[in-house]
Amino acid sequence: MKHARKGAFLIAQMHQISGRIFSRLLRDHGIHDITPSQGRILFALWRRDDVPIRDLAAMTSLKKSTLTAMLDVLERSGHVTRVPSGEDRRRIHIRLTAKNRELQDVYARVSQEMTSLGYAGFSKAEVDAFEAMLERILANLKSAEVLMEGQRSMSGRGKP
Repeated sequence: MKHARKGAFLIAQMHQISGRIFSRLLRDHGIHDITPSQGRILFALWRRDDVPIRDLAAMTSLKKSTLTAMLDVLERSGHVTRVPSGEDRRRIHIRLTAKNRELQDVYARVSQEMTSLGYAGFSKAEVDAFEAMLERILANLKSAEVLMEGQRSMSGRGKP
């Protein structure tokens, strides 16, 4: 390879390292039963609580099967609860519990610490530009995933 682009590789490394640091910060603040991956779900629920599982999957970019398994753990540890929808009892909504709401401020402080570590030495303009580029990459990848799933379904290899 002459000069292969390494953005995805760097992002993967950042994800791994930041997950380890974030876990350490959570433990340092007395939060022992939330992983960084679960934190992504909780962060989405803190922004918009009482949502159907389908919406939460879209908000977190998690497959429903992965999300369901993670929700099982969060429910067992008392952070979320599953509640049948008022309009359609077959539709399940996810809600935060009182236990979790008590941790929201601590989790927000840990998130801010993490942000400060990652953006150390960056100007506001650099952070804004970087995040805008990441949003474009994410949009590109989401579009590609939709196209690939469509092609897979049309070829008969995937689930219809």
